[in-house]
Amino acid sequence: MDIEERLKDWNERVLKSWNSKRPERKSKFLTKSGLEVKPLYTELDLKGDYTEKLGFPGEYPFTRGVYPSMYRGRIWTIRQYAGFGSAEQTNRRFRSLIQAGQTGLSMAFDLPTQLGLDPDHPLAYSEVGVVGVSMPHWKEMSMVMEEIPLDRVTTSMTINATAAELVSMYITAAKAQGVDKEKLDGTIQNDILKEYIARKNFIYPPNPSMRYSVDLIQYLSKEVPKWHPISISGYHIREAGSDAVQEVAFAIADGIEYVRRTKERGVEVDTFAPTLSFFFAAYMNLFEEVAKFRAARRVWAKIMKDWFGAKKVESMSMKFHTQTGGAELTAQQPEVNIVRTTIQALAAVLGGTQSLHVNAYDEALGLPTEKAAKLAVRVQQVIANESGVTETVDPMGGSYYLEWLTDELEEKVWRKIEQVERMGGMVRAVELGFPQREIAESAYRLQKRIEEGDLPVIGVNIYREEEEQEVEIFRPDSEARDKVISRLRSYRGERLEEKVKDSLNQLTKVAEKEEVNVVPYILECIKRGVTVGEISGVLREVWGEYRDPSIF
Repeated sequence: MDIEERLKDWNERVLKSWNSKRPERKSKFLTKSGLEVKPLYTELDLKGDYTEKLGFPGEYPFTRGVYPSMYRGRIWTIRQYAGFGSAEQTNRRFRSLIQAGQTGLSMAFDLPTQLGLDPDHPLAYSEVGVVGVSMPHWKEMSMVMEEIPLDRVTTSMTINATAAELVSMYITAAKAQGVDKEKLDGTIQNDILKEYIARKNFIYPPNPSMRYSVDLIQYLSKEVPKWHPISISGYHIREAGSDAVQEVAFAIADGIEYVRRTKERGVEVDTFAPTLSFFFAAYMNLFEEVAKFRAARRVWAKIMKDWFGAKKVESMSMKFHTQTGGAELTAQQPEVNIVRTTIQALAAVLGGTQSLHVNAYDEALGLPTEKAAKLAVRVQQVIANESGVTETVDPMGGSYYLEWLTDELEEKVWRKIEQVERMGGMVRAVELGFPQREIAESAYRLQKRIEEGDLPVIGVNIYREEEEQEVEIFRPDSEARDKVISRLRSYRGERLEEKVKDSLNQLTKVAEKEEVNVVPYILECIKRGVTVGEISGVLREVWGEYRDPSIF
C-alpha cells in the first residue's frame, strides 16, 4: 500500500472514528493570516524538487538561510530599539543595554525629528522626546554616542523622511570621534514607501521622496561601504493590520521599486544590492512566521536573479532584522507579554533572522522601564544559549507542515506582487490607495476574529481578570524638552550664519535638479551647523508637502 492509500485508510478508519467520539475543538483551524490547516501533513503535500525549493544554507534560493553555518558561526545581533527624551538619557539607556549584553544599537527618534521639525517649532513642542530622542543637530548625535566607539559598534536608525540628515549627523559625530565614514557600520531605515502605506510619517510627495531615498542608497553604497542604506520594512505594514502575506508582498514590492529606480540611474545592481536589508515582524503563530521568513528569502532571491540579473550571492540573499509584534502586546496582564515575545523571538530565530529586537513586556503601557528592557535582552540570550535551537541550521526544515506552509505563503506573495506590478509598481499602487485598502480590510478581519473569540488573546477575550495588575511605568524626564530647546538656541548662536545661508542656498539649487544627488549637500549643511528643521524647510519649499487623500 503506497502513502496515498495509507493516508486515505488512516483518515477513514482511524481519524473519523476518533473524532466521532472526541470531536475537534473547532470545525476549521486557521492560521493568523487565514490559511486553513489540515489535521496532518505528509510528503504528499510537498511540491517541486528538493534542491530547487530548499537547496542548502548560503546558496540560492536561500530558503534555509543566507549563511552556510548560520548561528553555529555567530549568533544574530541583539539589537534593542531605544531612545527617548534628551541625548543624555538615550546615551545612558544605550550603555545600560550594552552592559546587559546587547550587541548592536537601534535608535528611536521623536516625531518632530522624523517629520523635519526642530524642537522649538510650534507643532513640535508637545512631542519633543516622547517616542524617541530629539535630534535637531549633529552635536546632539555626538552626545548620544558619547563613550560609544563608532568604529566598533553597529547602529540602526529608524528614520525615513529625514534619513539623509540623520546619517549625515552620524557621519559628522563619528568624524569628531576621529572615525572616518568608511569604517562606519549600521543601517538607516530610509524606506519612505512604507510610510505612505502604513506609518504615515512622510513629508514630501512620493516621487521626490523616492528620489531622496534612492540618492541615499546611491551615496552610501559608494561612500560608506559597510553601511546598509535602506531597511525595507514589512514590520510597520504588519503592525498596521496586514496579514503575513501582505507584509512580505508589499515589502518586497517596495524593494523592487527601490532596486528598479537605482538601476535606472545606471548603477550596476551588484554594486548596491548586497547592502540592501529588510525588516519584518515576528507574530504569534510560530509555524506561519517561520514559513513566512523562508518564503520571503526565496521570493527575493528569484526576483534579484531573474528580474534584475544579479550575479553575486550577496545580491540575491535577503538579510533582515526582526522585531517582535508590538500590536500583539496587551495592557491586560502585561507580564504574559514575556511569554508572547519569547515565542515571537523564537519564530524569528527559527526563521533565520540576522538581528533581533524583543519588545519589553510593559510597552503596551508606555516606553519600557530599564528593568523591562534588560529582561527583553535576557529573552534573546536564553534562546541563544540555552534552547539548543542554534546548534543546527534550519532545524525545522523538512517538516511536512512547514514546507507546505512555506509553499502556500510563497504562492500568495507572488500573486500579490503581480497585482502591484500590473498597476505600474508600488509608487502608483500607493497613489491609487491599493495597499492602504488591503491593510485596512485585513485589520478589520483580524479584529473581528478576536471579538468573535476565534482568535484567543489571553486577558482580552479569554482568561480575563477584573483586577488590574500594578506595573511600574516609565516616566520620561519632564525637563528633557527644555534642555534640548535651550541647547538648540545656543547652537544656533554659535554657528557662522554666512556658511549656514550659503549651504542652504546650494541645497535649494540641487533640489531643483533631479539629476543631482542631494545627499552630499545635506551632509555639508549638517557640518556647517544647519538643523533638521532648516533642511526640511528648504526641501518643503522646492518639493512641496504631501497630503494623503485617505487622511485629509
